[in-house]
Amino acid sequence: MDLEQEFRKLKRYYQENAFEKIFGHEFGIYFLKMRSISRSNILRELAKRLKFDVSGVSGKDDLFEFMFCKNIANEQIDDFIKQVYDVERTERIKNEDYLYSQLYKLKVFDWGGFYQNAVEQNIVNNYIKKIQNYEELYNSIENDINPRLRGYILCSWYNHWTSILIEDMFKDHPRLLPAVGLIKKIDFFWKDFPFDLKVTYFPDGYMQLKRKELNLRPELTELKKFARQQNIPYDKNANNKDIFSELLTRISEDTSKEAKDFIERFHRIREEIILDTIENPEELIKWFYEKQGIRRFDAANRFFLVLIDLKNLEDSWKLKRNKKLLYENINEFLDNNKDMDFEKLKMSFNWQDKIYTTYAAILFIIKE
Repeated sequence: MDLEQEFRKLKRYYQENAFEKIFGHEFGIYFLKMRSISRSNILRELAKRLKFDVSGVSGKDDLFEFMFCKNIANEQIDDFIKQVYDVERTERIKNEDYLYSQLYKLKVFDWGGFYQNAVEQNIVNNYIKKIQNYEELYNSIENDINPRLRGYILCSWYNHWTSILIEDMFKDHPRLLPAVGLIKKIDFFWKDFPFDLKVTYFPDGYMQLKRKELNLRPELTELKKFARQQNIPYDKNANNKDIFSELLTRISEDTSKEAKDFIERFHRIREEIILDTIENPEELIKWFYEKQGIRRFDAANRFFLVLIDLKNLEDSWKLKRNKKLLYENINEFLDNNKDMDFEKLKMSFNWQDKIYTTYAAILFIIKE
């Protein structure tokens, strides 16, 4: 078999999000494992250990192809990946308690109306990924950054570091093989199946979809209607997110029987929709894939970790730093699914009039 030709074929499948074709290929998993260590410095370290001469190979892509064509044994790749990860993990774990402490200093999670398109890459590199200390970050953006960007930076900083900590919980599990470095579409291998970890919350858009199916109006519409009926004032000039937050808080704090009954029903409907979704998650998984934006679209295998504060959905973001809750649930799930039949995770979805096939797992972690 011409390995150079097979490499280019697999590379094309990868770029086209044709993961089903990769899994059906004899060298598909091998390609993905090599892809997961495809940073030049890591590949050169592997070449050194295996005594391959790569002195004449220049460029990351050429090095990746060269090493792929060596057809390295699966056991050698796995052992190397574990060794590289152990070195990286040893450094991170020294700092873990400090990092959790910093994350608990964030009191409000508010993007401030800004999203990734609006932020220069140097802000991400020089603030979000570079600074771990909360006070240093806050003082830096207080002095240097337009106030409208502060919320974005603080939220991005929080998401960046909590994501690393959560990924390590998965990668530390003995049944998973970690990807090393920042490799698109692969965070770890579970029984030789690659997964991209996506940590998220119960999506507002999906909640509104399920309310519509139940012939219920949107939550914001219900809150406004009740406020109007009960003469509860609010800032009508604010954006919908702020109006929602204000009304939910004011009605929740109202001591009248009407307000208590309304809020009880409001949360009961939420809880029923959430619990029904947990029992039947396939539609939500499909929704996650089909609602991707163009810039971030891919059809890679995904492990969705959905964090839910059942009593206060708006505070679900805080669960990303709840080390004990996350650790216990993640390890229990992986321990209980050691014989997972991955064919049961196979699914298809439609994105821009094209059908994609992938594999997806989901774990809901709930604070009741």
